[in-house]
Amino acid sequence: MNDFLLLFINAKSSIFAGFNYSSLDLLSKNNWNFCQNVNETKTVYTQMNFIEELQWRGMIHTMMPGTEEQLAKEMTAAYVGIDPTADSLHIGHLVSVMMLKHFQRAGHKPIALVGGATGMIGDPSGKSAERNLLDEAALRHNQDCIQKQLEKFLDFTSDAPNAAELVNNYDWMKDYSFLDFIRDIGKHLTVNYMMAKESVKKRLANDSNVGMSFTEFSYQLLQGFDFLHLYQTKNCKLQMGGSDQWGNITTGTELIRRKTGGEAFALVCPLITKADGGKFGKTESGNVWLDRRYTSPYKFYQFWLNVSDEDAEKYIKIFTAIDKNVIEMLVAEHSQAPHLRILQKRLAQEVTVMVHSEEDYQAAVDASSILFGNSTSDALKKLDEDTLLAVFEGVPQFKVSLSDLKSGVKAIDFLTENAAVFPSKGEMRKLVQSGGVSLNKEKLENQDEVLTDSNLLNNKYLLVQKGKKNYYLLTIE
Repeated sequence: MNDFLLLFINAKSSIFAGFNYSSLDLLSKNNWNFCQNVNETKTVYTQMNFIEELQWRGMIHTMMPGTEEQLAKEMTAAYVGIDPTADSLHIGHLVSVMMLKHFQRAGHKPIALVGGATGMIGDPSGKSAERNLLDEAALRHNQDCIQKQLEKFLDFTSDAPNAAELVNNYDWMKDYSFLDFIRDIGKHLTVNYMMAKESVKKRLANDSNVGMSFTEFSYQLLQGFDFLHLYQTKNCKLQMGGSDQWGNITTGTELIRRKTGGEAFALVCPLITKADGGKFGKTESGNVWLDRRYTSPYKFYQFWLNVSDEDAEKYIKIFTAIDKNVIEMLVAEHSQAPHLRILQKRLAQEVTVMVHSEEDYQAAVDASSILFGNSTSDALKKLDEDTLLAVFEGVPQFKVSLSDLKSGVKAIDFLTENAAVFPSKGEMRKLVQSGGVSLNKEKLENQDEVLTDSNLLNNKYLLVQKGKKNYYLLTIE
């Protein structure tokens, strides 16, 4: 019952009589229910308040007046736009996706708009230069991949009235001629109005040597037309996004007002930052992607596990659906024993399971214990190649020819001559005798043990451990 407020209202009261049953029936059957009479008392589950939910999670930067009243009045459709410039979302997209997730939990209808048309242009908001433009085939491929990822967050398939939808603005833009567009849309907004947008002013500032093409200047008109189209065809009355999208979104609300006389709304979330001032979602190797081809589940898990205490307290509200009471309890527990990293562990678990799976999360935990805990050889052997390489990415590595191992070679020769893990045979012999050398997490009992290709992990790797913390990864090929 985390999503609902439980009310006990006497059936004869004026409060109960004031409910409009027909409007309630429109809302998600998952979020609204009426129980049978019990001694003239009815139990009513009321909808989670979307605005209040986002407020305590720190996910509202600005919203237009009247937004909360609109959501209280009826089930409302809202959309978030995603430009398909890659065939995977990254964690920078997760904020707006989580907004849609909470929106659906609150009984409203989420629409994910994949910008097949606008993705061919590029959005100037917050950008200092134009993007590379993609062709239709690449955009369609990216759209299909993104939809599969969104299905992990949103219910697209149920028969509930607030089931999510995915749309592509290319479908209504592809046959719309330029002359029709400037006649039907362009005439409603002046150049003065468009020039006043912050994203445009930044690009046209005196100290900017980049400028802006007409293509990018027209982006806000296209995004505004998207809102108008969804308003007219899907009764969509709200657009959400990051705070850098405020100008484009309000262009849409203004276009709807001028062209139809209707009222639409805007809500934007803050841009996510790190406590140290660094850019959120970036690592030394680039973006943290949701697709395992670009960021392994292990690396994904490690990203969340390694955030600071301050960021963990903020991120667990934004990137999970954990209840307020539970989060407050976790924060209190964490403050009592910060070294246990309770917030980071729960955050990493929730997001990894949501994006990947419970199995991937458990595998990431097991992989982490290999490097930082007392894991076994069996746990090491379960790792796939990508995870193995991710776990030992920062350790010294050697490349050795497979022919050196085919006919068998003594460990003491192999680890001093073929791969200089040890500077001398004397040092290796001494460390083996004291029990300080392991191969693939199994203690090496005899320095003269013969190694062959049967000792390899994934038919290619040998992990050597000196003492408790010094690892070496040998690639045999």
